[in-house]
Amino acid sequence: MCRNITPLRGLEPAATAEEIEAAARQFVRKVSGVQTVTDRIRDPFEQAVAEIAEVTTRLLAELPPRKQPPATVPPLRRPEVRARIAARAANG
Repeated sequence: MCRNITPLRGLEPAATAEEIEAAARQFVRKVSGVQTVTDRIRDPFEQAVAEIAEVTTRLLAELPPRKQPPATVPPLRRPEVRARIAARAANG
């Protein structure tokens, strides 16, 4: 499950709030089976994302450093993903 979520522990620089939220959102989508957030489910969905992001932030802060950085780069650090997000935002 969630094989597309990349490890955030050990990143240099450390994982950002945006990266943690993206991972939390991916997790909530996966476990809930929700791909499109409608008005009917928006509140519980967003609450779950916020709670998981909060717990993840705390977890990452409390774990000891990794000996080696993760083998994969989180999507938000990949230029092609950033370009796709920017294009989507520009097209509104």
